[in-house]
Amino acid sequence: MIPPKPKSRPGRVSLWRYMKLFRQDILSAQPEKLFRAWMAEFKTPFFRSYLVNEPALVKRVLKDAPDDFPKSDRVAEGLRPLLGNSVFVTNGDVWKRQRRIIDPAFEGGRLREIFPAMWDATQAAVDRLQHDATSEPIDIEQITSFAAADVIFRTLFSLPIEDKVAQSVFHAFKAYQRDQPVLNLGALIRLPKWVPRGFRKSTVAHAEEIRGLIRSLTEDRLTQIENGVAPDDLATKIMTTPDPLTGDIFDRDEMVDQVAIFFLAGHETSASALAWALYLLAANPEWQDRVAAEGAGFGTPEMAALSGLRDTRDVFRETLRLYPPVPMMVRETQADHEFRNRRIRKGAQIVLSPWHLHRHQRLWDAPDAFDPTRWDTENGKQCQRDAYMPFSSGPRVCTGAGFAMMEGVMLLSKLVAAYRFDVVEDARPVPVAHLTIRGKDGIMLRVTPR
Repeated sequence: MIPPKPKSRPGRVSLWRYMKLFRQDILSAQPEKLFRAWMAEFKTPFFRSYLVNEPALVKRVLKDAPDDFPKSDRVAEGLRPLLGNSVFVTNGDVWKRQRRIIDPAFEGGRLREIFPAMWDATQAAVDRLQHDATSEPIDIEQITSFAAADVIFRTLFSLPIEDKVAQSVFHAFKAYQRDQPVLNLGALIRLPKWVPRGFRKSTVAHAEEIRGLIRSLTEDRLTQIENGVAPDDLATKIMTTPDPLTGDIFDRDEMVDQVAIFFLAGHETSASALAWALYLLAANPEWQDRVAAEGAGFGTPEMAALSGLRDTRDVFRETLRLYPPVPMMVRETQADHEFRNRRIRKGAQIVLSPWHLHRHQRLWDAPDAFDPTRWDTENGKQCQRDAYMPFSSGPRVCTGAGFAMMEGVMLLSKLVAAYRFDVVEDARPVPVAHLTIRGKDGIMLRVTPR
């Protein structure tokens, strides 16, 4: 059975119709031809936009000349209320300084140190699911969202999700997601900073609530650091790591911005990927049995044991191909360029779409099929090099990519070893994308203990 894929929009539509469709769902607002096109141009009264799928051009934008194609400020416009001036939206020297401070916290040796906290969060997720494992349909996205939030709080602040502050951030973020528009006025037209962006009052209120809670956690941790009693977790590492060039560390406001993006990127994207992975295994019982068998032998809280979960890793990798948590990335040209014999003017938007690249009909064998064995084929190996970027690529590759793979494989392995997941008849999920790819009405599964 081919995994769920939303219908593309039919034919041409007006700009205003496209904007309406885009706000409802990024994926179905796009035409079907993009799954075969090497490049496509979109014209608006405000700017030119080019979606690029040709591997050589993608490499040029992300790896060969990344400084010529910084992140577009238009994307940041919709995220400013929550993310402020975080590493996700900055460019140039500011971004480079932020990465110099943040990256050491996610190096291999550091991931080994936080493995026990991730293991504890995984065990807690397995225990919590016992309450819902009654064979009655449940929205698995709620389960994975809670589990991913627990991983973030335990590894970042040494707090389990049951902690009151952690719970408050989790629920406020869910409310923010419901209110946050994908497009606003500032994403279309260059506006001075003083011009209102048209955010809903509730969007701003939820963002302020989240940032207030994060500020409280940050200030408490700074006090612990000053008193020499801080736990050795990711928050402490990031707050105490100096920029190797200047010796400066993040101040309070900067740290609040960074924690906000850690929660967004580390929680929301992981929850999305894990939910789709469980659905794909429910729809493919033979693969679910293989993952369960691997997980049954994964009984030691040691990072080295992850290397034995080969089938689980391939399933999770295939999930990230079919349902990349961040479906599109936008860059902006800093000078005139030429793509495929076409002049691309300064200020044009370059859209890189994992959603289309990962399913491109001229690159992948059986692009819409669920096939974890593809990674051992010549086509799969070639596409992994040229057309696979669930965490972006180049200098701006997600700093938490290793963290996310470790988390996803571990949670998937232990949950499937403990429970059986089955699809619900007449409840096939419909993928939609706002910030990440989720089920339009959730992802309903039946869960029973093994």
